[in-house]
Amino acid sequence: MTASATVKTVNTRLAEELAVAEAQVAAAVRLLDEGATVPFIARYRKEVTGSLDDGQLRTLEERLRYLRELDERRAAVLASIEEQGKLTDQLKTALLAADTKARVEDIYLPFKPKRRTKAQIAREAGLEPLADRLLADPTLVPDVVAGEFVTAEVEDAAKALEGARHILVERAAEDAELVGAIREKFWADGSVRTVPWSEEASKSAAAQKFRDYFDFTESLQTMPSHRVLAVMRGEKEEALSLRFDGGDEDAYQYMIAQTLGINMTAKAAATPWLAATVGWAWRTKLVVGASVDARIRLKQRAEADAVAVFAKNLKDLLLAAPAGNRTTLGLDPGFRTGVKVAVVDSTGKVVDTCAIFPHQPQKQWDQAKATLAALVARHGVELIAVGNGTASRETDALATELIADIRAAGAEAPAKAMVSEAGASVYSASAYAARELPTLDVTLRGAVSIARRLQDPLAELVKIEPKSIGVGQYQHDVAPGTLARSLNAVVEDAVNAVGVDLNTASVPLLSRVSGVSETLAEAIVAYRDKSGAFRSRTALLDVPRLGPKAFEQCAGFLRIREGDDPLDASGVHPEAYPVVRRILDRSGVTLAELIGDERSLRSLRPAEFADDRFGVPTVTDILAELEKPGRDPRPAFTTATFAAGVEKVGDLKVGMVLEGVVTNVAAFGAFVDVGVHQDGLVHVSAMSDRFVSDPHEVVKSGQVVRVKVLEVDIERQRIGLTLRLNDTPQAAKGTRPERSAGPKRDNGGQGRGERGNPTRGKNPSRRESSAPAGSMAQALRDAGFGK
Repeated sequence: MTASATVKTVNTRLAEELAVAEAQVAAAVRLLDEGATVPFIARYRKEVTGSLDDGQLRTLEERLRYLRELDERRAAVLASIEEQGKLTDQLKTALLAADTKARVEDIYLPFKPKRRTKAQIAREAGLEPLADRLLADPTLVPDVVAGEFVTAEVEDAAKALEGARHILVERAAEDAELVGAIREKFWADGSVRTVPWSEEASKSAAAQKFRDYFDFTESLQTMPSHRVLAVMRGEKEEALSLRFDGGDEDAYQYMIAQTLGINMTAKAAATPWLAATVGWAWRTKLVVGASVDARIRLKQRAEADAVAVFAKNLKDLLLAAPAGNRTTLGLDPGFRTGVKVAVVDSTGKVVDTCAIFPHQPQKQWDQAKATLAALVARHGVELIAVGNGTASRETDALATELIADIRAAGAEAPAKAMVSEAGASVYSASAYAARELPTLDVTLRGAVSIARRLQDPLAELVKIEPKSIGVGQYQHDVAPGTLARSLNAVVEDAVNAVGVDLNTASVPLLSRVSGVSETLAEAIVAYRDKSGAFRSRTALLDVPRLGPKAFEQCAGFLRIREGDDPLDASGVHPEAYPVVRRILDRSGVTLAELIGDERSLRSLRPAEFADDRFGVPTVTDILAELEKPGRDPRPAFTTATFAAGVEKVGDLKVGMVLEGVVTNVAAFGAFVDVGVHQDGLVHVSAMSDRFVSDPHEVVKSGQVVRVKVLEVDIERQRIGLTLRLNDTPQAAKGTRPERSAGPKRDNGGQGRGERGNPTRGKNPSRRESSAPAGSMAQALRDAGFGK
């Protein structure tokens, strides 16, 4: 294949998969190859790609990588077979038509260099004619014919027949059409069965979390991702053994016989031997290969689903409503080691820190409250951010009492909010945190991060490796490369959708901007520290190593507030400023007069200002940006108000309607924090009056919701909730699966590394079991919670 043919083939396939024109794909591929990022292409190259959105471009980018790897492997296989002198036109055509890596490997298998097999040894001993004769004439008596092939190398007829069998088995196992057909049938009809790893393992305490799978079978087609990853973890921990079954073995053996040209029902002398050969081929080769392939496909599908869930939750968390530039007091709760306190000003600068000990064993409640009151008064604190880890509810009660005291004294009291600690320990111990907060103890850095997260979740969370933000489902069981690519793409899209203040952004935040590497981000910050705040976007070109290409990619996503040009605070790219000047000339007003004038801007027709470079889509975006320059796509900041007197699971009563915050969304439902140290579960069946296939259609992480309590199990610490406020417990039991509850918030003294995930106190990577049925209680076991 020529290089041009390869590119054309890839572009054609991408166009078919995305259901778009090939010219759109070709343009997007060219831009990606030139170093353009997905956010840049989606936002500023709409005319070039025909307005492909970021979702389509991400899919294109991922598939482009796969198809190019496929073409590279195809080329290598063609070269290998040609070197062997065995490349026929038919074989070349088959390889060129192969549309998956698996298909290429199937075709290559007979030609793949390998160690001497038993079949190869049999051929060298001259036994292939014996195999061919028995295939061609099954009326021959195998023992008699085999006697003709006894030599010094083949000691008797039995050895000759054994060699012939090896040859036929390998012939079947290397037939690309047969292997592919069996693989697809096995995948369509097969199932996986799980049993204890051993009798001894089934009795161990460690294996009990997997006991729902000690005798469990489910179809490969229907098994959900969380159960797949759960049983595979059970296998990894030597608690479970997985067995793959393709269904009716006779059907597979019939396929093998058809390929080899064997009539399994013929009443001939060689038929029993040939039938046994078919069975041997199935049991020793083809079922093994089909099982391995099914395992790989099952895991890949489960990983893809798990990554998708993680990516959706991460996006929701990153794009959560920012509280804004308000002085904030962060509380990192704890019992024995105390509550760590940090006050940050409106820019996020740390202005005060300390530790208080209101809880057991010290119980210095009044002293702690007095300390916080002094900090609020001294720094004009407007917000209090309470971390949601161990002792969070008790610390929240302290903050509530403090606010009530301040109001009783006639002063303006700060508002408070519960904040996810997801990944806080990772940030606190990171090299970046050490550089950013060199004078602070590791424990106090967590309080700073909590306060900043309330001000701007996105700006703070980008400092943490995405997989360490605990909103995933079995993320530690997923291939690291796949997970990292997906999550990094989510972070990049989120950062560029919001835009970044060039004069306040940290290195981690800047490094997520289109076209800005970590090294370049460090150079930007160093230049800013040395030369002062940027007054214009064009000043970026003075930053060492930031050339025209990087400027083109990043400039539109960087904001300069109160700079020399008002457009620098907007999402209008500098390259399109001439379009704005044309609009001003036509309108006869100044930029200051036009910006924000919704009525005037909506009266303009984008087509009148379009040209060969900037078409209607870009001009439309420019006009929208001028209406609300630098607008933040994130929602308005709101907080949940937890019910007074409801502080633990035992305080909950069936029928209560409460306000809460969605902390995590999984395939089977959503966990909601209602302020009792334990998240409740809204099963997917209790989310809406209509059928819901994906919980993300209804809720997102960080969303404030009203829920009704349907079930409270104090012994097992389970809470069943519903978003349908007209539901009754009786109706729920009659129409929907059993309800259950979320995990404990208290981490039982575990290290900070386990804290902060929205399911409170248990790292999602440690969730073990996954129940077979679809009930709420079993869904909780899917996540590894409860007994």
